[in-house]
Amino acid sequence: MRLDTLPGWAASDAFIALEALRATCIYKQGRQYVQVCADLAKQEFHSSVEIKTFLNSHLQVEMVSGEGLLTGYYVPDYQAQYTPNAEFSQPVRPKPGDLVVIPGSQLTPPSTAAKIAARKIGDTYVPYYSRAEIELMPVTTGYYMRPEDYFFMQLQGSAFLTTPDGKTVYSAYAADNGRPFVGIAKVMQERGYLAPNQTSGDNIHKWLADHRGPEAREVMNANPRYGFFVIQPDRTSPVGASGLSLPPGSAIAVDPILNALGDLFWIDANAGTLADAFPVYQRLVSALDTGGAIKGQVRADLYIGHGTKAGTEAGRIKHKLKMWRIVPFVVE
Repeated sequence: MRLDTLPGWAASDAFIALEALRATCIYKQGRQYVQVCADLAKQEFHSSVEIKTFLNSHLQVEMVSGEGLLTGYYVPDYQAQYTPNAEFSQPVRPKPGDLVVIPGSQLTPPSTAAKIAARKIGDTYVPYYSRAEIELMPVTTGYYMRPEDYFFMQLQGSAFLTTPDGKTVYSAYAADNGRPFVGIAKVMQERGYLAPNQTSGDNIHKWLADHRGPEAREVMNANPRYGFFVIQPDRTSPVGASGLSLPPGSAIAVDPILNALGDLFWIDANAGTLADAFPVYQRLVSALDTGGAIKGQVRADLYIGHGTKAGTEAGRIKHKLKMWRIVPFVVE
């Protein structure tokens, strides 16, 4: 199957596709990609037509059966303080010393997960503490955030933090507590806090800020999953699970058990259910990241970029998704 038979191919952005292929060529080392990546390195492109001609002559399509979900993520910018106060009360928690990652079969009770976070009591491994339990624990940290910002940083996986003295540091995902992820949008709908079509990231964040304190904390605690972070003062761009910088609009997070990092995919996502959502996403992307909430073969999280504008768009992506795996032609 040729790329030009894919839905949305004609109108798609060739330069987004080019960035995806370049990222895959950096990550992939296997024989299958040797020829296409060598040809790419020698090529200079002067138009989208030239790019698409190259892609069509080097890549082919494999269908991934089923329908799933596309969401979006971004790297936000947040303010932080060195000392806590009434507004900036949430500590940026590092990975705890007692958190270990073990095979799920060693947990009590056993888990079906290949790997899971746990803590040891005597000779027994038990599930690590929930969000509500963790927030009651003392911690030593050098950064404090608004609680709703920290919650969203956990959802996105990282953020840039700016302190009152003008310094900016990167707060990167370090670990999580292994508890199941529970989206709070449904909780807020059920409690009448937000209408079903108003559960965008912007609206959820605003509600949490407006109800900062016990009421917002109770809602956030409905999601027992908890992320921990490491501060990286010198990093200037986000890095995915692949170890590569993420090209905005060209990178997705996938379930690594079912989809290999570095693989190329064509995504066809439409019928957004949120107000003001961009109607269609049809493009070539590279699987450069993973996420705790990304489970299933036809499931992707599109990296939109960095900052407020990217955050607005990412929060409005909740689209029905079809995927095709894009692979090089077989070289005999």
